[in-house]
Amino acid sequence: MIRHVTENGSVNVSDSVFTDIVGTAASNCFGVKGMAARSVKDGLYHLLRMESMDKGVHVDFHEDGSISIDLHIMVDNGVNLNAVGSSIISEVRYVVSSCTGTEVRDVNVYIDSMMIG
Repeated sequence: MIRHVTENGSVNVSDSVFTDIVGTAASNCFGVKGMAARSVKDGLYHLLRMESMDKGVHVDFHEDGSISIDLHIMVDNGVNLNAVGSSIISEVRYVVSSCTGTEVRDVNVYIDSMMIG
């Protein structure tokens, strides 16, 4: 949880707010099918539904008030992986900073699977 203190009081931003913002921002980028999670049962990566998007996002909070974000995603077939990754990094960094006022130290994108067809 991040706490922002102002002259009028304080605002606490919970972990789930960050995962929702990050998941939505990443899912809206071109070429992204959605967030991915590895199944314990069969070891395969599965596309997550919107309501369980937080399983594909991990947020680390640092002492200086900044955060680091890890994303696990699935992409469409035939997209430029470097371009998709760069797009996600810049979009997530911008959206999180503008919505919460929190400095984003790192955004790490893990492309776990590619949807074919």
